[in-house]
Amino acid sequence: MLRPVTAGVDGSPESLSAATWAAKEALLRNVPLHIVHAWEWAPHPTVAVPVETGQRDWAHQILREAVDHVRALHPDLSIVDQQVSLPPVRALHDASEQSALLVLGTRGISGFAGYLVGSVALHVIARAECPVALVRAGHQDTKGGGSAASPREVVVGIDFDRPCDEVVAFAFEEARLRGADLHLIHAYSAPSLHAVGTGQRSGRELQAEREKTLVAAARQLHDRYPDLTVTATASQGRPAPRLLRAAKEAELLVLGRRRRDSRFGHTGPVTHAAMHHAPCPVAVVPYD
Repeated sequence: MLRPVTAGVDGSPESLSAATWAAKEALLRNVPLHIVHAWEWAPHPTVAVPVETGQRDWAHQILREAVDHVRALHPDLSIVDQQVSLPPVRALHDASEQSALLVLGTRGISGFAGYLVGSVALHVIARAECPVALVRAGHQDTKGGGSAASPREVVVGIDFDRPCDEVVAFAFEEARLRGADLHLIHAYSAPSLHAVGTGQRSGRELQAEREKTLVAAARQLHDRYPDLTVTATASQGRPAPRLLRAAKEAELLVLGRRRRDSRFGHTGPVTHAAMHHAPCPVAVVPYD
């Protein structure tokens, strides 16, 4: 059975944007869309619950509005909706175990200046079993957009110090589905003058070596995607600023997260920066 694309909704504009983006992703993959809303009865509900509406009815209304919104846009898409009586983090983590991709919403700060990533999203991303995509409120997917002078790209950050096969494979498939180019980016620290003076590789030699390794990583999958245009860039500098610059013209930024046995999980500083500041959707792919 094909795993669905799952969107978590909570009644916010950002979660509605996530459901809309997830619907397009489900259509690209030719799989069902699973829309989940987690709700637990509370003795003292938040002010978001209307006084004249019961908590259970309010929860059902949130789910129904999301489903109706997506169905109006994509009437032929198979949609499964689910109300879950669990804490949101637990419910979304459980959903990730059965999903090909989990999509969550996040709120933009001052346009492209950054994301406001809620605690639920942060905890889910750090612990999910499948890739998780963050979509900001109001984001408009431009699948197949761009011009000949400025083609759309899927950008993926590569870290040679950690395995990245799952991350690269996910990025290749996303680029293929979207008809976009793929841009592999690796950033590294420049060697010190002392290191060069003691016979270690110069900056130019190190860059050539890193680019060669990057191309080799891409070549392993490129044979499966012969029609895909792939660019590999290795450059000195901090990874986060380099990736954020590339993300300005990207349809999707793909990063990796190592699975850990930690109760709270961990995303790493580069992924954390991208989640908060990338102007395009960000997909975080777990790997062993």
